[in-house]
Amino acid sequence: MDLRLYRLLFLLSPFPAAAETPSPALISGSAVRTDLGAQMVQVLGGLGMVLAMVLLLAWLAKRFAHSRMTGTRGLRLLGGLSLGAKERIVLVQVGDTQLLVGVAPGRLQTLHVLEEPIPSRESSAEEASASSGFGRKLSQLLDEKKGKNE
Repeated sequence: MDLRLYRLLFLLSPFPAAAETPSPALISGSAVRTDLGAQMVQVLGGLGMVLAMVLLLAWLAKRFAHSRMTGTRGLRLLGGLSLGAKERIVLVQVGDTQLLVGVAPGRLQTLHVLEEPIPSRESSAEEASASSGFGRKLSQLLDEKKGKNE
């Protein structure tokens, strides 16, 4: 029985004589450098592929999230106010109508329909810049200068 075990171990173990003699390719230093260079190329290539996949997935997520928001034509979220951990009040514009909506988990409720729309920041900024903006003042100064030169 012991003889069978020794034979099995001998067959399964690598030959010691073959392991002791190095191959001629491994004796020269260039083969080791080539293997190291190939390994570095493989590691850096894999890292580049992973980074490229992360950037591609980020771009796709941004693109599809943006397209989902642009599909709501005529519907804009003008502002919101948090009332608690999960409750909010939001001002939504649908066409020319503005709605004050209460938002809670599992529930949306129209609180008020505004008769006069509240001007948004964009429209009020445009009106302010048109009435007393830099462009208007610059055109007044240029007109005054033209009047003096003529």
